[in-house]
Amino acid sequence: MLHEIEKVLEEDVRPQLLSHEGNVEVVDVTDGVLKVRLLGQCSGCPSATLTTEELIAEAMKSRIPEIKDVVLVNQVSQDLIDMAKKILSHGR
Repeated sequence: MLHEIEKVLEEDVRPQLLSHEGNVEVVDVTDGVLKVRLLGQCSGCPSATLTTEELIAEAMKSRIPEIKDVVLVNQVSQDLIDMAKKILSHGR
């Protein structure tokens, strides 16, 4: 199933996220619940929940019937930590 999920992400989701300098990664899939983390500029975005519900969940549920729900994991991504370190280091 992971291969099918990645295919949907590549074809339907990532192109739209990349236009906003973002991306998505699969955290886990168990019992029809797909957990994802948004990366790049999409990480921590105020619209992240909307993106998950309207873009990712809709694409997944329409193409992979076994996916019943998509949950956004709100962890600080390494991309965001690296970006913050880069910004903060310029002040020195």
